[in-house]
Amino acid sequence: MNSRLKPFSRIISVLCALGLIAVLFVPLWRIELSAPQYPEGLMLQIYPNKLGGDVEVVNGLNHYIGMRTLHDKDFVEFTILPYIIGALAVFGFLSALINRKWFFIAWVAFFIAFGIIAMADFYRWEYNYGHNLDDTAPIKVPGMAYQPPLIGYKKLLNFGAYSIPDIGGWIFIAVGVLLVIGFIIELRKTVRITKSLEIKTASVAIMFLFSVSSCSTGPKPIAFGTDGCDFCKMTITDQRFGAELVTTKGKLYKFDDVHCIAAFLDSGIVDEKDIGNIYMLDFSQPGTLVPATESYFLKSETLRSPMGANIAAFLHEDSMKKFSTQFPGETLRWEEAVRQ
Repeated sequence: MNSRLKPFSRIISVLCALGLIAVLFVPLWRIELSAPQYPEGLMLQIYPNKLGGDVEVVNGLNHYIGMRTLHDKDFVEFTILPYIIGALAVFGFLSALINRKWFFIAWVAFFIAFGIIAMADFYRWEYNYGHNLDDTAPIKVPGMAYQPPLIGYKKLLNFGAYSIPDIGGWIFIAVGVLLVIGFIIELRKTVRITKSLEIKTASVAIMFLFSVSSCSTGPKPIAFGTDGCDFCKMTITDQRFGAELVTTKGKLYKFDDVHCIAAFLDSGIVDEKDIGNIYMLDFSQPGTLVPATESYFLKSETLRSPMGANIAAFLHEDSMKKFSTQFPGETLRWEEAVRQ
């Protein structure tokens, strides 16, 4: 444990220390809010020492549902966080300067412990922020809490809340991955981990970083009778008709009819480049979402879809042909269906 570091680990130490210094000047986390009345969206940014973004607008909205307003002075974390990040950066430079394995491993342990504690504290703050509501608020929904997601997307009334690392958060993740790789390299020197295992572990760490930075654009089950259409605001009840749009950031929009998703796409609320995937409910498999671009569509006035598009989707052409005998009409592909 008293042996010197490998040159690669010393380089990692300096790079990570420089990255942590940069973190002091950029936002760590962001929470994006979208709703029909705010088509351009609202955003809260969390810096190491302050809040940024549309804080005052969000505070105005919070008043109506009884959530606390947000003020920098209410967060003790903003006082101590810059010092902790600064200390971590100093650890990095000292690790390269002292050039001892035990010091590097202690730094890695300190960093990982800080990351776990920071996320636990963030969850605690979100829980209190979303659950401790003012009983005298103008708008009260029995049993409703407004806790934002720790990471990912969550529906809160008619708002979609999306929580993700910002520039500083991604730097933190990159620093963590580099430190883990350095730790594995140093551990290999001590316990003779095979070179193959070292390469595999480093590859897994890099793949994990890539997977974290790309949010899922897969479908999520529709809660029929509960979820509402993001265009017409009607409750989605028919398991044979409906659609989902997932953005590249993982935001989810749900619809009860081809008519509604077509109108939503025309509205430009979501830019075309931000669309991750679009899914349709398969008429032959109620409740099952399938890729829109791979589907076959049947338009028939006898289908009676919720908003009058009267278009049903099918993953398999054979299924569409089978139902076309019962519902005679016109066959379409996705590009044609959204233009009807």
